[in-house]
Amino acid sequence: MTSTRVPVVFIHGLWLHASSWQAWAERFAGQGYEPVFPGWPNEPATVEEARANPEAVAGIGIDDVTEHYTKIIQALPSAPVLVGHSFGGLFVQKLLGQGLGRAGVAIDPAQIKGVKALPLAQLRSGSPVLGNPANRRRSVALTKAQFRYGFGNAISEGESDELFERWTIPSPGRPLFEAAFANFSRHSAAAVNTANPDRGPLLFISGQQDHTVPDVVTRGAFRQYASSPAVTELRQFADRGHSLALDQGWGEIADASLTWLAGKVDVTAA
Repeated sequence: MTSTRVPVVFIHGLWLHASSWQAWAERFAGQGYEPVFPGWPNEPATVEEARANPEAVAGIGIDDVTEHYTKIIQALPSAPVLVGHSFGGLFVQKLLGQGLGRAGVAIDPAQIKGVKALPLAQLRSGSPVLGNPANRRRSVALTKAQFRYGFGNAISEGESDELFERWTIPSPGRPLFEAAFANFSRHSAAAVNTANPDRGPLLFISGQQDHTVPDVVTRGAFRQYASSPAVTELRQFADRGHSLALDQGWGEIADASLTWLAGKVDVTAA
């Protein structure tokens, strides 16, 4: 990459393909950023290929994905902004905590170690994976109904089904187990250095109708940073669910992210 524009790395979560960030990439490019949206390790290049080869990502865990994005970030010409949704939001926090990235936006981020809230809606959303311990070593695909409950509960059934058909892929079960049992593991992969005083600014975005990462979980993660002098802020959207980064209202979330970043990042100073 030879551009002098500030890079922005988009990181997706479970069950969505990296190409689901395309609209965000175009919106950020229009505001002076240089976007990249690489998939997880071994993720096939298209939704169709990912569905045809589900075992390509089986067994991949949080540390594997963190290392993967670390290498991507280190290969960029300058420190990027990091934007992540769901487990992507967890990775944004891990990477910023390690001193990578100049700022981050964590949208409905997966649960990090230290967050103790465990709402029933979250348990139900995770049950397709967590209900079978063997899924830790497998890849798992959601059904249309499971996607509707976990992602599309705040939108119409028709839109939820359309998003399911367009973007969903099988994903590794291991990260969900690692996050779910993080508080019982001394050296959990879901641990984040929330005390790093030198990390870049971090914005949490929460959809308050989210079943997969309920608002109480995002607020719990936000509170983990209470003792850090680094900038940490929270923005809540009352009527949005876990699909907020890709449903027809995605632009509102993207624009909120850009507005916040405008006060934190000089896009002319790559």
